[in-house]
Amino acid sequence: MSVYNFSAGPAVMPKPVIEQIQRELPSLNNSGMSILEISHRSQQFEQIMADAVANIKDLMAIPDDYHVLFLQGGGTGQFAAAPLNLATKHRSIALLDSGHWAAKAGAEAKKLRFHVTTLATTESGKYRELPRLNQTIPANSFDYLHVTINNTIEGTAYHEVPESNIPIVGDMSSNFLGERYDVKDFGMIFAGAQKNLGPAGVTIVIIKDELMHHVDGIPSIFDYQLNADKNSMLNTPPVFAIYASGLVLKWLKEQGGVDEMEKRNRAKSSKFYDYLDQSHLFNCPAFKDDRSLTNIVFSTTHDKLDQAFVEEATNAGLLNLKGHRSVGGLRASLYNAMPMAGVDALIDFLYQFEKDHKEVTTHVSN
Repeated sequence: MSVYNFSAGPAVMPKPVIEQIQRELPSLNNSGMSILEISHRSQQFEQIMADAVANIKDLMAIPDDYHVLFLQGGGTGQFAAAPLNLATKHRSIALLDSGHWAAKAGAEAKKLRFHVTTLATTESGKYRELPRLNQTIPANSFDYLHVTINNTIEGTAYHEVPESNIPIVGDMSSNFLGERYDVKDFGMIFAGAQKNLGPAGVTIVIIKDELMHHVDGIPSIFDYQLNADKNSMLNTPPVFAIYASGLVLKWLKEQGGVDEMEKRNRAKSSKFYDYLDQSHLFNCPAFKDDRSLTNIVFSTTHDKLDQAFVEEATNAGLLNLKGHRSVGGLRASLYNAMPMAGVDALIDFLYQFEKDHKEVTTHVSN
């Protein structure tokens, strides 16, 4: 039985990468030392880090006036680090409230006594669509605009970056390297690796040089300039997570890069959405124009039936389809490493499940 992991994160990784890690784990490059043992100050790891940075720059066409940092603390850490580093003039942040993680970012900034203004929200509609920026932002009032580019829980995504006259900080955790964006549209991008790049433990920050400066009074570990000065090794970095992410980056280049990944992700998600849109049992609440390519939220609208679906799907080798605890329902994450065969297997299972529950389907249709 084939097994497919639809978890939102930590999530599926490319099979060839897993196999390479398995081969190299006892002895990295015939050194006699495992990647789990080598020093972050060694020449071997310095090369791993340099290759990873170069490959991210190449894959995302990052301009020369941006830095790539490998940090720790996940997206939640960046909810604090971003305002500490960037909101130094006005101590004020603008926010597009598109869901759970955008609200979390705002709440974290408020904890640190930054002023947060929500310019638009779709909370009243349960975040089924994205908030739009229909105003010019007063540049002398805010330090940056926080935008969650892909909403993992709600299943929505900005496929075009909102136009802004102030720097945009983009939370791209769950569609990082899965869809093409112009880095120049952002002042800063951050992404936890564990959703679409590698194992948990490392967070990518891509930041424009002009936004970096030493900031007095913040913890050194959060200081972007200090981390850049130390080549992301201010303290011991997550060596294994960076190594594994570096292998995924090489795999991505071999597959054709971000444009090829977006093509595949559009094909996978379109096939799945097409099934949901014709189904009489399953439905997708996200507005069509705002639907994510990577995180598809759906349900039967019956909690007990959703639970039965998860249990039966698990027995069939289709894993981690339960929706986020805050919204319930079901969710399938179709990250770069998820093959079309996994999507086909899930659709086949959905079809059979719907067929086996005709009585519920008839009730829903009526």
